[in-house]
Amino acid sequence: MSKTLARYFGARFLATFVAIFAGVFGLVMLVDYLEMMRRHADVPHASAMLIARASLYRVPQIVERVLPFAVLVAAMSSFLTLSRRLEFVIARSAGMSAWQFTAPALMAALAVGAFATGVYNPVAAVLAEQSKRMEAEITGKSLLAPGSTSTGIWLRQRGPDGQSVMNAATSREQGLQLGTVTVFAFDLNNRFMERIEAKSARHEPGQWRLENARVLAMGSPPVDRVTYLLSTNLTAEQVQETFSTPETVPFWQLPEYILRAENAGLSASAFRLQYHKLLSRPLLLATMVLLAAAFSLRFFRFGGVQKMVLGGVATGFLIYVGSKLTDDLSKAELINPLIAAWMPPTVGGLAGFVALLHLEDG
Repeated sequence: MSKTLARYFGARFLATFVAIFAGVFGLVMLVDYLEMMRRHADVPHASAMLIARASLYRVPQIVERVLPFAVLVAAMSSFLTLSRRLEFVIARSAGMSAWQFTAPALMAALAVGAFATGVYNPVAAVLAEQSKRMEAEITGKSLLAPGSTSTGIWLRQRGPDGQSVMNAATSREQGLQLGTVTVFAFDLNNRFMERIEAKSARHEPGQWRLENARVLAMGSPPVDRVTYLLSTNLTAEQVQETFSTPETVPFWQLPEYILRAENAGLSASAFRLQYHKLLSRPLLLATMVLLAAAFSLRFFRFGGVQKMVLGGVATGFLIYVGSKLTDDLSKAELINPLIAAWMPPTVGGLAGFVALLHLEDG
């Protein structure tokens, strides 16, 4: 009988979570679609279907940020519904404790967290990259990237022949592929040599490969070249460190990316923080279930439902604020990324455990 009830409680939590997550997903997509339609209303070749696809590909990464709150609301909603229908009273009469009520939802939350880390996050990152490409094709304009300005993306580098300054309108593959490129090349004495305009540039070991380039040197007529090789001292890791953000790197690629960045002598604290945050996601979702149980397992007929709901939401918000605080401290290299990622869910989980222990055992 206890196994049947456990499956029933777990199924109720999962059904509520799926409904809430689908509702949030649909609402965010609708708002994002309307905003993209407003921004691209004057683009002649921007069809409604193409904009809808670009919005659909971008929404999963946006909704990923509200996943813990969806679990918190789903757990509180399912627990309060079971309490209102007196199903908890019946379960207690059958000999079940609060820990047995909570265990199915905890196991389901851990499974959802593992799925969100191992499957949902990589898919969302890939779809977000495709959305950026589609939006660039729709507008034909540059997309803002880390380090970019209103005049495009600027990159300064040095090579065996001297230093150069590169400007690009668009960036793909975390900066390894650039579009609409302009290069100002200087000699070893920092004197201007030539200007190169190219349709695209691809980073290769020790060089940039510029396609469909036009070279404009002082005192010489313009020269068109199918391919132009520009030397650089920047490695692929350094370029990706400049153009990418931790959220754009899929979970399974983060360890290799961190290792390559550290081997190149770069700071990978932000990417290490993102990696540990994704690893700790199952624990964070389980923490939300514990907090929801601490505020929602009181019998419905005792009243005070509004206070319970507000208390649970406020506690979840405090965990969110604490997580943002530790993230900022980690990015400033004041605390270790491992501690910054695991501290909020651990502290929140212990708080929920103690509150539920007091509620059940006094």
